[in-house]
Amino acid sequence: MRERINNQIRASELRVLDSENKNLGVLGIKDALEMAERAGLDLIEIGPNATPPLAKIMDFGKYKYEVNKKLKKQKGGAKHTETKSIQIKIGTGDHDLGLKAKTASKWLKEGHRIKVELFLAGRAKYMDEKFLRERIDRVLHLITEEYKVSDSYKKGPKGLTVTIEKK
Repeated sequence: MRERINNQIRASELRVLDSENKNLGVLGIKDALEMAERAGLDLIEIGPNATPPLAKIMDFGKYKYEVNKKLKKQKGGAKHTETKSIQIKIGTGDHDLGLKAKTASKWLKEGHRIKVELFLAGRAKYMDEKFLRERIDRVLHLITEEYKVSDSYKKGPKGLTVTIEKK
């Protein structure tokens, strides 16, 4: 017969539930293990922080299955977001900026973060930062969704970047 109980139990008594969640009261560890053995089941500690600790008499395999099922349900409800990227250059035309802003608006609506990158080549890397920020702001003003700047303007090896996300 399998006997499973957490070795970390310091209390000599447990509050015990049976497999139908019926409260069997506060029992000693030995009594609880004997009851589990007679039922052909395992004794599983499910509430170690309670006073006295909470244990349940049930099949360990079934317990693991239920715990995994709950975790999968929680993960399924979580929304997956990514950081999408839009690259522009100093000379990018207004029509192209409009298309990129439209794509960014769609991504914001879906809940993604967007990294707007101003790609700088050659001597453009040494241009006035105020001028470069204005270039990025041209795209940001065309975005139709409401957004907030989550990561402000940063100068990197390839140029200037700013990250935005849905408000």
